[in-house]
Amino acid sequence: MRLALISSLFAACLGAATTLAGVAQASEPSILVQSTTSTQNSGLFDHILPIFEAETGIDVQVVAVGTGQALRNAANGDGDVLFVHAKAAEEKFVADGFGVSRADVMYNDFVIVGPAADPAGVGGSSDAVAALAQIAEAQAPFLSRGDDSGTNKAELRLWSETGIDAQAASGDWYRETGSGMGATLNTGIAMNGYVMTDRATWIAFGNKQNHEILVEGDPKLFNQYGIILVNPERHAHVKADLGQQFVDWILSEEGQAAIASFKVDGQQLFFPNAGG
Repeated sequence: MRLALISSLFAACLGAATTLAGVAQASEPSILVQSTTSTQNSGLFDHILPIFEAETGIDVQVVAVGTGQALRNAANGDGDVLFVHAKAAEEKFVADGFGVSRADVMYNDFVIVGPAADPAGVGGSSDAVAALAQIAEAQAPFLSRGDDSGTNKAELRLWSETGIDAQAASGDWYRETGSGMGATLNTGIAMNGYVMTDRATWIAFGNKQNHEILVEGDPKLFNQYGIILVNPERHAHVKADLGQQFVDWILSEEGQAAIASFKVDGQQLFFPNAGG
């Protein structure tokens, strides 16, 4: 009986401790950020979030999806902050009342990578539209994310300038993966094809094999990121105060310096421009 009583008391104490730990964890201030795969997969968030969390005590949870999906999630109230890279869609998000305001955060650029053999002969070009036209003419494999991400939106804008309906060739030389950037790069490399990617993901990508950057330097490949607080007037559960603290920190000198200091293999991946 004595052993049974001790066991019962121990179990009760353990249960109480577990409950208290759960309550403490639940009470920890936190926000949900809807963002893109590039900010997550490049390692940027692993670099900057611990700095923010140590300073503010606010835990940041990130949902990393394509920009189109992130915009839809935030519009549905699933998130407190939006951190993506499709400026026209972001401005529409705010104009439609889903976001409070939008601010530039940082930029990098897109590049077109492909096999070193370069069957379409686009290597060394700084004209992205002309390069895509050459890829189409050669009917060389081109892998598109096809997921309404910021990268996919930018790619389709460039295809529209060629006058070529690449999506009409979907399943032939033009392949839409419906996947994130990393998975699309893996597929492109496996198929010896061309892929348009953001430079940060490419630098951090570990499976380059015989692929390399072939097209870069076109101003049309500029890639701007923005941040938006989800509108609490549209969704009352949005943690506006905590979310605004994150937005303010990202745009502050400290946040911008943290972004600038993030490097992979000695290369800076994102360039802060909140100041214009």
